[in-house]
Amino acid sequence: MRPAALIVLPLLLAAATLPAQTPQPVPVPVPVPQAAAAPTGPVAIPPAPASSAAAWILMDVASGRILAGQNYDAPRAPASLTKVMSSYVVAAELAAGRIRRDDTVLISERAWREGGAGTAGSFSGFEVNSRAPLEAVMTGMVVQSGNDASIALAEHVAGSEEAFVQLMNHHARRLGLRNTNFANSHGLDAEGQVMSARDMATLVRALVNHFPEAYALHSIKEFTWNGITQHNRNGLLWRDPSVDGVKTGFTRSAGFNLAASAERDGMRLVSVVMGIDAPTRAESFRLRESDNLALLNWGFRFFESHALFDPATPLATQPVFKGRADELALGVARPLRVTLPRGRYADLRPQIDVPKRILAPVTRGQAIGTVRVLLDGEVVASAPLVALAEVPEAGFIGRMVDEFRLWWNAE
Repeated sequence: MRPAALIVLPLLLAAATLPAQTPQPVPVPVPVPQAAAAPTGPVAIPPAPASSAAAWILMDVASGRILAGQNYDAPRAPASLTKVMSSYVVAAELAAGRIRRDDTVLISERAWREGGAGTAGSFSGFEVNSRAPLEAVMTGMVVQSGNDASIALAEHVAGSEEAFVQLMNHHARRLGLRNTNFANSHGLDAEGQVMSARDMATLVRALVNHFPEAYALHSIKEFTWNGITQHNRNGLLWRDPSVDGVKTGFTRSAGFNLAASAERDGMRLVSVVMGIDAPTRAESFRLRESDNLALLNWGFRFFESHALFDPATPLATQPVFKGRADELALGVARPLRVTLPRGRYADLRPQIDVPKRILAPVTRGQAIGTVRVLLDGEVVASAPLVALAEVPEAGFIGRMVDEFRLWWNAE
């Protein structure tokens, strides 16, 4: 029998001469999950309904895919659509534990003077120097679009509205809102206060996905405080039961804005219209609602949403080197939702990109590669591929054997 040192020495020499390898993605086809195909085949999709807005968009919330739109990257005055970001920031601070739901919020003189009942803007009816539960102030900001509530919340969260605006812009950058900048928490016209329709839809998507409890406030139809009852200005809440948000806005420079979101049969869409300026206020009110509803109805009629891939089912099994197992099953952490034109399900072409070589140790849930779903060559959905099991590192001899295998098969 040969001494162990005589066996290990060549492996060590091989490992020492092993050339550096950069893992390269390798596309691997993945079967599409079976589903009943539309008996009539693909549906011919007519153009999206024309909108009278200066900028508009229709987006699928699950994937972020833009289904239709025009001028949606143009920066515009957002008016009270701004308060959706204020809601997001407050929800993020709650989630981080820096504020609490049972906090009481001071309605400062600044909040009352700049956003209260004595101003020309929308207000929630809070009295100057009074205190109110944080949940009530949040509801007043969302339902009644209260400028007084926005300023009071900003001061409570960050000490001043100016500091709160910095948080707003921080989250805007983090969420990838490229055509957005905030100068206040409420949306009244201010120099440098801009947002695009795409950014607004992206923000709504983030609020729905990250803070569903905060988003749920946008479905409340009325709120009473200090003996004053005001109704939610989003008239679509009464016109369509699938609509559960989001926010209206108006200033003279912005025109009439409305972001609306609805869910039907597990599929959620968000539509945004910005800059409607009809001859009369009544006509502008009507158009911002009817344009949004037409876009939502068009999207639900001509597109469908599917959940692909069971998280418990491997999409691929790849070799593993230097581990206590020789193979590793890869899959998704959660079902991947894809939205596509009706009748095109059978045309989906998934593929996975995985490293050419996977080295142990590997932890369960570790991201290793990507699964992409293509339709007509365009990526319509993607998600990380994760390890479905743990692969600990092998012992010394096992690692050396795999070093030799890698060296031997190096290109």
